[in-house]
Amino acid sequence: MQDILQEIIATKREELAAMRAKKPSMRQALLDSPTGIIAEFKRRSPSKGWIKEEGRADIIPLSYQQNGAAALSILTDKQYFGGHDRFITEARQAGVTIPVLYKNFVVDEFQLYEAVLCGASAVLLIAACLTKQQCAVLLSKAHELGLEVLLEMHSEEELEYCELQPDMCGINNRHLGSFVTDVETSFRLAELLPKDAVKVSESGISSPETIRQLRAAGFRGFLIGETFMKTPDPGLALNDFITQLTHEAH
Repeated sequence: MQDILQEIIATKREELAAMRAKKPSMRQALLDSPTGIIAEFKRRSPSKGWIKEEGRADIIPLSYQQNGAAALSILTDKQYFGGHDRFITEARQAGVTIPVLYKNFVVDEFQLYEAVLCGASAVLLIAACLTKQQCAVLLSKAHELGLEVLLEMHSEEELEYCELQPDMCGINNRHLGSFVTDVETSFRLAELLPKDAVKVSESGISSPETIRQLRAAGFRGFLIGETFMKTPDPGLALNDFITQLTHEAH
């Protein structure tokens, strides 16, 4: 009979291998999706306070998946966004299989391990929070752990971070200092991004028409949170949005 310790260690290695195994690719999901919508589970914001304090991570993310989201973004920052790492775990346990972005202010490698442990497929790195060297180290470590990277930029100066070759290049339409949102930021910076970059426009998108225009400008991913979360049923709001978007396209 096999020694029980050996059996435990063998099982542990299997668990770790499964954890390290390639997660569903967010980059590929956006390229394959006709809509490219990254639906965000966001209960609170620093500028608006609670958006949906009672929002449940075991219900809304799965509803997003069932209603056509290409990928999900789940806020894990506690103090400012009312988030938690366990929200990703709860979403996965509820049946979410599509790519999930670990959305937080990542400034340390430790957070990348947290992202892996809770079941994320990709992690957000924000140029405004990191030097280029810090970003390079975190991006490399993320890849080592099997995570894709959405690198968020906001200005012409930050576009040099694209040289680090992230899996996706995000343009945040919301200024992180003032929290003023302007979708023109995406249009302005689109042509300055690398031609082969998978471009993602984040924040301030509230109409299907805006997505149509952003797609024409080369974007493939569209991160939308408050537009859905402020409604009684975020999944249904996403469904209505996609219906309008696909009807407009024909």
